[in-house]
Amino acid sequence: MGAAIVFDLDGTLVDSLGDIVAAANQTLSDLDLPLLPREVIGRFVGNGLPKLVERMIRHCELPLDRHEELTKVTLAHYTAGASRTTVPYPGIPQALASLQSQGHTLGVCTNKPEAPARHILDVLDLSQYFDAVLGGDSLTTRKPDPQHLFASFDALPAHGSRVFVGDSEVDAETAERAEIPFLLFTQGYRKSLMTDIPHDIAYDKADEIPSLVAQMVQMSALLK
Repeated sequence: MGAAIVFDLDGTLVDSLGDIVAAANQTLSDLDLPLLPREVIGRFVGNGLPKLVERMIRHCELPLDRHEELTKVTLAHYTAGASRTTVPYPGIPQALASLQSQGHTLGVCTNKPEAPARHILDVLDLSQYFDAVLGGDSLTTRKPDPQHLFASFDALPAHGSRVFVGDSEVDAETAERAEIPFLLFTQGYRKSLMTDIPHDIAYDKADEIPSLVAQMVQMSALLK
């Protein structure tokens, strides 16, 4: 029986930072505030849009009681331009096709709201590979709460071993709390040294994923 493999989206499957930065800066422009550099907004990414907006509000010393309003505004900007510059990381389509052909079932667990997440997967022709997509607003919880990840696996057809693939400290914490093997992409949006992020195996290029998943499935089988 094939494994169930759940992927994070931003920084793991796709490089979406440009569109996230554009949406956040459009909100600041609406407020007649100076735009923020890409690297600053990049530090706000990882815990979902509401948290990104909260961090932006604190950074710009805006009143926190505007959080709900500015979250809606930023989501509207992002939804309008979620796929302008977002692209799959090199080799991702081929890796997903290979995993699917080997009998694995694939899902997405992202803190991005579900609608723009599905839109991105559709536009980039990646939806065909996934049997389940859970966004940050699909449940009442989101990563690093392990229930978000558990629900993503539970939404997949019957499977044997489980593997989670991500790029960040949030993903690593989620996997650790869920006690699910974690495959770390080193070229994503992490903010810490790779050696400081708990993981089972790390990889630099997407074409490594199928063989590394096979290793992790074999290790899981030996531990049973």
